[in-house]
Formats: sequence, C-alpha cells, structure tokens
Amino acid sequence: MATARSLAAHTGERVDNNQEFVGQGLGNIACGFLSGYPCGGSLSCSAINAEAGARTPVAAMLSGAFTLVGMLLLAPLGAYLPRAALSGVLIVVGFAMINRRQIVHIWRSSRGDAAIMIITFLGTLFLRIDFAVLAGILMSLAYYILKTSTPRVLPLVPDDTFRHWAYQPDKPMCPQLAVMEIQGDLYFGAVSHIDETIRQNRVAHPTQRFLLLRMHSVDYCDISGIHMLEGIVRSYREQGGDVFMVRVREAVLRLMRATGFYTQLGADHFLKEDEAVQYLFYKVLDPAVCIYESNVRVFRECQNLPRPDYAIQIPLQLHVPTNGVGKTSLPTVPPRVLWQQLHGPTPPLIIDVREPREYQRGHIPDAQLMPLSTLLAQTNVLPNDRPVVLVCMTGRRSVRAAALTGHNGAAQLAMLEGGMQAWEAAGLLEAVDSDAA
Repeated sequence: MATARSLAAHTGERVDNNQEFVGQGLGNIACGFLSGYPCGGSLSCSAINAEAGARTPVAAMLSGAFTLVGMLLLAPLGAYLPRAALSGVLIVVGFAMINRRQIVHIWRSSRGDAAIMIITFLGTLFLRIDFAVLAGILMSLAYYILKTSTPRVLPLVPDDTFRHWAYQPDKPMCPQLAVMEIQGDLYFGAVSHIDETIRQNRVAHPTQRFLLLRMHSVDYCDISGIHMLEGIVRSYREQGGDVFMVRVREAVLRLMRATGFYTQLGADHFLKEDEAVQYLFYKVLDPAVCIYESNVRVFRECQNLPRPDYAIQIPLQLHVPTNGVGKTSLPTVPPRVLWQQLHGPTPPLIIDVREPREYQRGHIPDAQLMPLSTLLAQTNVLPNDRPVVLVCMTGRRSVRAAALTGHNGAAQLAMLEGGMQAWEAAGLLEAVDSDAA
C-alpha cells in the first residue's frame, strides 16, 4: 500500500485499498493451489516500471516474462554482476521518486506532520521498510489522538453587525449568558478537556448563570460526551441557571434521544440559531440585571436598554418560594381573571414594575408605575390592606419584585401570569401615554 500510494502521488491516480487487498489475496490463494510463490508489491520493480513509462498491468506481465528469459539464458553471467551495480540502480530509481516539493510542504505545514515525516524517514534508513511504514502510521495515530483530545472551546460574542459570531477576547461578554462553541468531537479522549474549559469559563465569569452551546462542529459524540454534558447541565441548574444548545447535528441528536439526555435537558432547550438569543433575552435572562447592574450591551436585543446611571444594587440571590420543581409558588392571576377583578367591587392595586419607557408604550388601565429601583430604594410602599398585583413584561421582574416586597412585609401579593405579553395575547385593553404615541 505504501508503494501504491507513493506511485499514485506521482501519477495522480486514485488508490482503492479494498481492491488492492482483494487482488493480492486472490493472487496468493491461487499460488497456494498452483505451487507458486507468495506474491506482493515490489517498490523497486514498480518504481523502475513507472520511470520507464509503464501505464497498465501489461508492463508487469512483460517484466515477468523478460525476467524469466533472463534467468534461463543469462543466469550464469549474473554471478559476475557486482551487487554495487544493482544497488546503484535502486538508488537512482529511488532518488527519482523523492518529491522535494512535497517534503518542503510537509515541513512547513505543522510540527506534527514534520515529526511524522522525520521519524518515517529515519525508520526507512535503520529499519525494515514495513516497520518504517508502521512507525509512521503509529505516529500519525498518536498525533491525531493528541489533536482531537484537546479541541478548541471558544467563548463567542456577536460582531459589530450582529450577524456573525466570533471569538473576540478583547470584547466584554454578557454578564448573564455565555455563548461557547465546541470545535471538535465529544468522545472519551476529549470530554475532560472540554469539561475543564467550560468550568474555567464559569469560574472566570461567575454571574453567567446560563450557557448556550453551539454544536455544529460536533460530528460525533459517545456516551462519555453525554455524561459530560449531563454534568455541565447539572452544575448550571444547581446554581439557578440552565444550558441551551443550537445547531446540534442529527447523528448527535439521535444519541441524545436514545440516552435520555434530550428529555433531561428539555426539547425547548434545543433552539434555532437565528432565534436563540431573542428567545433567551425575552424568556430566560433577568432584565433587572441588564437594566440596573450592567453597562454592557452585547446582543442586538439589548442595545436599546437604558444604562444604569444611578447607584443601586439589586441582590441577585433572593429567597423566592418555589413549588419543588424550580418554579415560583407565589400566587398568580390569569389576565382575564384580573380583568374581571378590575371591574369588580374591590379591584386590586396594579403595580407595574417596568421602566417608564416600557410603561408609556402600553400598560393596564389605572396601573401605577413603580420601577424595581423604587421598590428597592423605598420600604413599605405597598399597602397591606388591599390586594396587590405586580406586572412586568413576562413575569420575571415581578418575581424579583415579589421577593423584595415580601421582605418588606407586603401582604395579599400576586403576579400577573405571563406578564404584559399574556395580557396583549388575550386582546385586553391597554392604556398608552400620549407622549409615547
């Protein structure tokens, strides 16, 4: 095979490994039935034929015929032929087969390929040719394992046009969401490196409670990769965050379904790339962090958010009652039920905890604007003798506000289920400030 590939590199032909092995095997089987010698490829004969301009197997047949005639007629004279002369023929033929341009190309390509070339070359000088080829194959295998066991795992941010993702270490990252791309396969040799890189990024950015993994470069995943992903998901969820994925290849997705990881992570955590950040921004990330605590605007969706221009600290870790499955157990009111209550004899007090810009574009009639910063800065601002319903865009800021006001002793507290998005989806009446219109 080494001879065939070497000649194919000179002639531009394609080598079919299976056909070569089958042909050699059938030839040796036939020799066993016909009392012949085991046959095999010869570097010297093949090289001499190639140098002579041979193009078809007829050249090998004629070479064998002339060799037979020479053995019968000239064998006595062959005893007087110096071995040095035969060696010279082989040296001249072998020297002609050296591709100097290819050697320079390999030498300049990478250190690993250059090392493989040097070891194979030294093996041909001091070892048998088959051992030299085997040494080169083993070195190539070791180099491949070394390269694939340390794939690149890069944190990405959008470019200036927000159309492409790029590794830009000089740009600030989102304080809540880490976007990382795995550029390699998830097999047993690589999972340790990938896991360690993701965890180091988590240590370097402790506020990034959510992770978005780009998986389009992962062509193969084994059970070790699944176990590694399960550990990553578990560690993020234990810290109150979560993991999402985009562009998972079908072969990897089939393994995730077969092992149960797909169900464990959740079908809604496999997102479309064009909609992933928008979904996470409006459905998952905490807008209070973006508005009150961060001056960084990484994604297109957060460019128009107001930047914090006042000294205020909103605690991220608030004790919010849960129902045991990770969701808040604070009372919620569906939009239509709240609409009926507003038209009843004792309507509740509606507190809108959004920013003034959001409130002016549309709010529940008679709702009072009280941004989250006001609730935090003031104490006992909500009545205890009247039901209070907190309202925001999706309900996430209401959870934060409910925890804050609960610490201040507010009672009869509930939240609008689904926030203003659910109110708008129900087609209920909204009030709009004239200056906003």
